[in-house]
Amino acid sequence: MKKPFRVLTPEEQHIILQKGTELPFSGEYTNHSEAGVYHCKQCDAPLFASSHKFSSHCGWPSFDQTISGAVKEVPDADGLRTEIICAQCGGHLGHVFRGEGFTPLNTRHCVNSLSLIFKPLQT
Repeated sequence: MKKPFRVLTPEEQHIILQKGTELPFSGEYTNHSEAGVYHCKQCDAPLFASSHKFSSHCGWPSFDQTISGAVKEVPDADGLRTEIICAQCGGHLGHVFRGEGFTPLNTRHCVNSLSLIFKPLQT
């Protein structure tokens, strides 16, 4: 595992390290639409391209695709959902859902804004 690139706030630690969830519609990136790449807040690994972000109206940023190899899926302890974590550092990102029909890829990576850092495209 790569050494974290930043010290996390207590709230970020709760989400990223203790698998917490931020309140719906409270995150910085829920309605964010700028072109760029969303990175892991803990280790800076690129995770999601803005071109794969869509509005699901669920209260958290949603992406129908990840950057190849950047995100791992693991069963939740309760066996009901599938958690998504950063493949580089293991930080908790959120959950993935399939079969909802929001996009042609039929996948929604539902991510906590506090797990992410956005980097705009360089012009």
